[in-house]
Amino acid sequence: MTSEIPVYPFAGIVGQENMKEALLANIVYPSIGGVLIRGEKGTAKSTMVRAATDLLPEREVVKGCIFRCDASDLRNQCSSCQSKRIKGEKIPSEFVRMRVVELPLCATEDRVAGTLDIEHAITKGIKKFEPGVLAMANGNILYVDEVNLLDDHIVDLLLDAAAMGVNFVEREGISYSHPSRFLLVGTMNPEEGDLRPQLLDRFGLVVDVEGEKDPSLRSEVVRRRLDFETDPKAFCDRFASEQQAIRDKIRQAKEIIPSLAPDETLINTAVTISLSLGVDGHRSDLTLVKTALAFAALDGQKEVRKEHLKKAAGLSLPHRMRRRPFEESKVDIRAIHSLIEETYEVS
Repeated sequence: MTSEIPVYPFAGIVGQENMKEALLANIVYPSIGGVLIRGEKGTAKSTMVRAATDLLPEREVVKGCIFRCDASDLRNQCSSCQSKRIKGEKIPSEFVRMRVVELPLCATEDRVAGTLDIEHAITKGIKKFEPGVLAMANGNILYVDEVNLLDDHIVDLLLDAAAMGVNFVEREGISYSHPSRFLLVGTMNPEEGDLRPQLLDRFGLVVDVEGEKDPSLRSEVVRRRLDFETDPKAFCDRFASEQQAIRDKIRQAKEIIPSLAPDETLINTAVTISLSLGVDGHRSDLTLVKTALAFAALDGQKEVRKEHLKKAAGLSLPHRMRRRPFEESKVDIRAIHSLIEETYEVS
């Protein structure tokens, strides 16, 4: 029996606090809509995503289900699991670890969404579905490296599934759907091209990362990486208590989130900020509120404070700013913070 290869610990990553906070917020409140991480090569983007999986608890899923349906989420189970439940059949369950499902850059639409056997459906009257990446991603983290290099229709497919929690497949008038609820994380290097604004807006949060400029922190990055490569287990043991503290923090936040409800002040402040920035649509308002709630829960608080809203604004708004061709989207964070100070008070 081979031992599992240790994953670089989340707690051992130096700096990149915005990236960490964006990932944790989505883990606690998945409907935020995922994270897009933009930055140069070698800034721990992939390491951070894979490290996050070690923080997640096991999931109770329906045993034998190809979609690994959540055993406790009856409303969002696949048609097969729901049919068995209606018939009164006993449905066994098992615990599995959440994992990272990676999308190949050259993936086709069939590979992503899955395929329907049309001939089988016509001749036998039974839908036969061959699952794709979106089926494997259900309940997991779907990681898309270099998302800006994917065909636009593939990105649309991913974002639609992420938003609805369901993957719809239709071929020759025959349709099929299955649960596809996942945490979407995309990474990209802006030097290799950008995403269309319409697609960029579909990501809940966007984080811009760069290499450490402080010499001492940069040296620490090198030391830790070398220590990990020399003895992965010893390195992971070194951060074991910090890792457990983060797991406990996530578990506590997930328990708090259901009891958190945005008050009118929070909603009105989010709307005021979006309008003052000239942001189109309502996705920015919703994401800002959800992210603020997630940060409050991660702090163990049962009400949103100004600092939670300020932090959420920096991750959910800049990429939604209107911009002219060849211009970068810029937002005056200090102005937003001032606006929050003026208009937001915890009731």
